[in-house]
Amino acid sequence: MTESSSPPGIPSPARLAGWLNDHVPGGPVELTDIQLIAGGRSNLTYRLTVETPRTTRQLVLRRPPLGHVLPTAHDMSREYRVLSALARTNVPVAPLVAACTDDEVIGAPFYVMEYVPGVVLRTRNDTKDLTEAQAADLSRRLAEMLAAIHAVDVDQVGLGDLGRGAGYLRRQLARWQRQWELSVTEDRPGYTQLVERLTAALPADAESQTTLVHGDYRLDNALVTLNPEPRIAAVVDWEMATLGDPLADLGLTLVYWTENGEEGWLSPGGGEGGEGDEGGEGGDKTGTRGVATDATAGPGFWTRAEFAAEYARITGRDVSRIGYYVAFGYFKLAVVLEGIHARYQQGKTVGEGFEQEGFAVPLLIARAHQVLDTQSST
Repeated sequence: MTESSSPPGIPSPARLAGWLNDHVPGGPVELTDIQLIAGGRSNLTYRLTVETPRTTRQLVLRRPPLGHVLPTAHDMSREYRVLSALARTNVPVAPLVAACTDDEVIGAPFYVMEYVPGVVLRTRNDTKDLTEAQAADLSRRLAEMLAAIHAVDVDQVGLGDLGRGAGYLRRQLARWQRQWELSVTEDRPGYTQLVERLTAALPADAESQTTLVHGDYRLDNALVTLNPEPRIAAVVDWEMATLGDPLADLGLTLVYWTENGEEGWLSPGGGEGGEGDEGGEGGDKTGTRGVATDATAGPGFWTRAEFAAEYARITGRDVSRIGYYVAFGYFKLAVVLEGIHARYQQGKTVGEGFEQEGFAVPLLIARAHQVLDTQSST
């Protein structure tokens, strides 16, 4: 394929094709197509079509976003390491092909993995044809999968040194404040007070449990097959994975878990987001409105309380203070979106819908305060 037909982030298909020829088994390999399938709210994800003497196959490439990239974020080698380790567990991930640390190939480190068929469920429109029984079954499978991630024996799979574990929440508070300072584009009322409240209310027993945490676990970071029954084919987007407090993972999952009547609360004027897609590893997240999925607002999906209760039942963990972790999730997401908004203002985002990320930041800060108010009154 020609360089003029390549999407942003892949400046030289010829150099990429040469690298693939050296690293994809079954060669020689011819690169015939590149399609952007996730547009840069996190890492950029592309579907590659390659031809070998025996077959035409699809692969998936992941690279960092363009432009404003925060320190310690978007580490390709770290994500590759996590996926390699999880291949030996019952947490489904895409099989890996190879990683590249040479910036000369496409301008940044990247890795390539096998394409995993599946759909990304992001909006009510994506889940409208599910029966209530299927929606409930999918809710249960998502809770079970989060528990399975937190049950991984990190020492056994070689991830015992992925993070420091102890002190996770306190370090996270400090880290995301630093990221905010590097990204903030304008004064955001309530941010300073939110940091003060989160610091003052830090759970005393937060250091008592340390597991592998995904860092961004939600329905649309899972590839799902629906027939004959809902199944999670792969969990994707492991760029924030580390060792830490598992309830922080649960809290962020609940941030994204939209209940009936809450649809579109992070989109200007409300309304539904973009269509889901048959995306393979990474799915298709381009063209969406806002960042909150409302797929779980349909009939049959559990409430946040039901999801948390099932997680507690499976793991035996006390979730009575989950409100703090949900507020922490809103805080973290606000910082992430402020960084994306900074990239958008620099013209470095790829795809559509990024003008709305800045709009969402004050709403997330306000939501965090509301959750803390509720938690303190119970």
